[in-house]
Amino acid sequence: MVALVTGAGSGVGRYAALALLNDGFSVALAGRRAEALEETINLAGANSSSALAVPTDVTDPPAVNKLFEATKKRFGRLDLLFNNAGKGAPAKPLEELTVKQWKDVVDVNLTGSFLCTQEAFRLMKDQDPMGGRIINNGSVSAYAPRPNSAPYTATKHAITGLTKSTSLDGRKYEIACGQIDIGNAATDMTARMKDGVPQADGRMIVEPTMDVDNVSQAILYMANLPPDANVQFITIMATKMPYLGRG
Repeated sequence: MVALVTGAGSGVGRYAALALLNDGFSVALAGRRAEALEETINLAGANSSSALAVPTDVTDPPAVNKLFEATKKRFGRLDLLFNNAGKGAPAKPLEELTVKQWKDVVDVNLTGSFLCTQEAFRLMKDQDPMGGRIINNGSVSAYAPRPNSAPYTATKHAITGLTKSTSLDGRKYEIACGQIDIGNAATDMTARMKDGVPQADGRMIVEPTMDVDNVSQAILYMANLPPDANVQFITIMATKMPYLGRG
């Protein structure tokens, strides 16, 4: 089985790539920083020989095309795409955001996922056996926003639409698509929560987190389903994090 993980140089992407490698997958790792991808591969230890680092800007169509070509050349096919690469804008009032800050988030979170999905379709529908699986990294923000997060929240809501369209349009190619919505997995990216994060009522509170391995295990479960089964949406989160009502 062959997987491709975007944003594999840190955070959830790194842990997902390592879990897939440990589970016997061959994995193409994509991300902007070559050195971060190599760090992930080094962490794989004995499984590192099954990994391929492909520095990629997912907002650049030719670069995304080269990523999938490199994956096919090295591994021969693609069974799983984890659309994980993402970013946020500065936490500032909506009216103070620049158009560039908005577009930067849209380009990575939404357009990048679309471009990778498009290339995955092209590869998966022409391989033998035909088909594969795509998992999109949504977020609890696909349902409930944090204060001052309009670009991130809007793109994560849009990812849900992309997931549904991909599921529908992929049927004829035996391509399944599901979405994992993650809340407060403990990574370097959530370390700031130890100092408190803004709440809708204006307070700053320290939010609970969970072991990121819980996310990796959920992704493995989705990835290893037979072709005739799919997890359409799954939310995995720290039990006591603010979510329902964001409180």
